Amino acid sequence: MLVRQTAARLVPRCFNTLSLATDRQSKKSSSFVGKDFLALKDFSGDEIKNFLWTALDLKHRIKCNNESFRPLEGKTLAMIFQKKSTRTRTSAEGGFSVLGGHAIFLSPDDVHLGANETVKDTARVLSRLSDIVLARVYCQSDQEELASQASVPIVNGLSEIYHPLQCLADFQTLLEHYGHLHGLKMAWVGDGNNIINSLMMAAPRLGVDLNIATPKGYEVLPDIAKIAGEFAEQCSTKIEYTNDPREACKDANIIVTDTWINFGQEQERKDRLKTFADFQVTKKLTSLAAENWCFLHCLPRKPNECEVDEEVFYSDRSLVWDEAENRKWTVMSVLLNLLKDYQPTIPKPKF
Repeated sequence: MLVRQTAARLVPRCFNTLSLATDRQSKKSSSFVGKDFLALKDFSGDEIKNFLWTALDLKHRIKCNNESFRPLEGKTLAMIFQKKSTRTRTSAEGGFSVLGGHAIFLSPDDVHLGANETVKDTARVLSRLSDIVLARVYCQSDQEELASQASVPIVNGLSEIYHPLQCLADFQTLLEHYGHLHGLKMAWVGDGNNIINSLMMAAPRLGVDLNIATPKGYEVLPDIAKIAGEFAEQCSTKIEYTNDPREACKDANIIVTDTWINFGQEQERKDRLKTFADFQVTKKLTSLAAENWCFLHCLPRKPNECEVDEEVFYSDRSLVWDEAENRKWTVMSVLLNLLKDYQPTIPKPKF
């Protein structure tokens, strides 16, 4: 049963569907320079929109107009990767280079975060050797300690609690696809993990209602639900919880899922596959959604876990490839905004 908490494809299709604000509404509201990017709860709804606006603008300038734009010439990005990645590394390293900067990849063999060197000391050393640090780590507490000790901005490339860069890419993809965000309904089907945690920090303040379906025992963290509930109340949006994916998907515009077995959960594989068996996103499940439904998945898809069948994953309703590409434009937006004040050149979208 749904438990209600009430409170309360474009820029390079180049503005085919995106609604634009008037010039009078197009000024950026605040500076991000020097700030950390650890979780979207730390930013206002307007600030999240500004990150998305910049991402759309960079995509338009660089991909659509083939413009050479190198505002980060001479800047260095240090990238700490305790966990392997395709999208996070390629998007950040490649995107920073496109903007004129130089990225240094630090694997577990290159940097001993909290092992042979304390997190505190690592933060202080990298502050002297780089202009900004992106960290993809196991623990959110390491993100927070890096931020407390570093004198340069820290960007969360993933932790066990949050994955804010992925969330920005999701909302950029939806904005391009639908031309707006306000009024959409999103259904989450799967584990109460770092992806849904991040979506919950942004969706209510972007005007998106959330239906969250998780198996019993795999719900989102109470602290996350509390924060998201407060955001929903402030913004008159809805968050509903259920253990039935069919209820969550009914009339939803967006269906989102993720792998059932994340890093460090391999020993739970057998139990998780059994528990999540009824949570596979299938054509039958999507038949309950709104007529204009689309599908999102942060990737990688693990076909042997079957969180989504091939009929949905490779369908024309699947936006996963746009979503993957937008990881580049959104991380570029974050890195640029944390290092320089930037005013987008395109009009601000009507979110």
